[in-house]
Amino acid sequence: MSLSSQPYKGTRDYYPEDKRIMNYVFHTWRTVVEGFGYEDYLPPLLEPLELYAAKTGQEIVNEQTYTFTDRGERTVAIRPEMTPSVSRMVAARQQEIGYPARWYNIANYMRYERPQRGREREFWQLNADVFGVAGPEADAEIILLAHEIMKAFKATEKMYTIRINHRELINAMMRDYLGLSTVQAELMIKLFDKKGKIPHETFRDTAVEIFGQDAAPEGLRKIAKLISANSIDALPAELADLKPVQELQQLFKMIHSGGARNIVFDISLMRGFDYYTGMVFEVFDNHPDNNRAMFGGGRYDGLVSLFGGESVPTVGFAPGYTTMEVFLRSHDLLPEVSSTTDVYMIVLGEAGTGASKLARRLRSEGIKVAVDITGRKLDKQIKAAVKMHIPYMLFVGEKEIANEVYRLKDVKKQREQELSFERIVTSVNDYRGRNKDELDI
Repeated sequence: MSLSSQPYKGTRDYYPEDKRIMNYVFHTWRTVVEGFGYEDYLPPLLEPLELYAAKTGQEIVNEQTYTFTDRGERTVAIRPEMTPSVSRMVAARQQEIGYPARWYNIANYMRYERPQRGREREFWQLNADVFGVAGPEADAEIILLAHEIMKAFKATEKMYTIRINHRELINAMMRDYLGLSTVQAELMIKLFDKKGKIPHETFRDTAVEIFGQDAAPEGLRKIAKLISANSIDALPAELADLKPVQELQQLFKMIHSGGARNIVFDISLMRGFDYYTGMVFEVFDNHPDNNRAMFGGGRYDGLVSLFGGESVPTVGFAPGYTTMEVFLRSHDLLPEVSSTTDVYMIVLGEAGTGASKLARRLRSEGIKVAVDITGRKLDKQIKAAVKMHIPYMLFVGEKEIANEVYRLKDVKKQREQELSFERIVTSVNDYRGRNKDELDI
């Protein structure tokens, strides 16, 4: 029987050249969030299913979560998201943690959903959360952190837009302004959440079904008025004086003061998770070939209390790797990332013993060296180094070892020099310095 060489549907194989790009993205994420004082953490890959059933959207729990019964007859799930797990961890040591607690994590997840561009069944993402701050200062910090991450990838504000809304405003809009029941409001929130992904006619017809035929004309008129409100000040008078509106106005001032100008109010932004309690936001790609939400987050103040103890105000966000990669490719922002190996040592003749000794000396100086140990002909060794995208080739034969002068070739520039051991170390370190963002990962 011949086994398939393809990965499981909805997952990817990351070959070294793919992993270099992933490492670049992860390194950039880590550098920015640690610069804001965030600390790394890690929960288990498996959690009890009820952890997600308590507050995560039912679509994820019932249709997208990978679950199984373990040998102890416990129903467990491969994590589909991080928020319930980190809330559980905070609850377990609630009195020992110093607040505000700034935590981050980069990990992989599984959801059984339809694979498409920018969306896979196994996916990686950054999670960054602030615990213990109830005011808009934490909301502003999280949004500005997302903004700084985009800037770190050399994205300009024209390339993306940060869209902001508030779940309390959404609830008031559904209940008081549109006059919907609890069940109708849940359906309408899900419909608004899909607004940018479905045809206008589908949105309208589904809204009519939710309102009912008698209430639909007035309901559709009010929805049109809401959608046309392209700023907080343009909201209908019935909503203008609400507390969440005032909080959003204060938040926008803080974000502008923090240097982000590409933020907009979007009344149609819902965010699909049931646990959000306050501000919600999403970062949208403005590229015409990838005009979509890349990632988002918001405030979820009630989740920690589900595990016992007091409620802890929390706000966070989670950019995914795949959507970030698509954004960087769409805007031509991916750098040229070489191999993490600095030097491929090509061994000439019978110089294997001396080449190994030279490699050990170079490694003691921090140079990453791969030695060709195959005994192949020169041309085949060179072809292997080129395929590996290693920036330097070092030719080592008995003559070079005797003279302690070696031929170092810069593969990209096609430039070859005869250098001493010390000059080799200096040349490679200089190259690293010029390419630190790409290589120091």
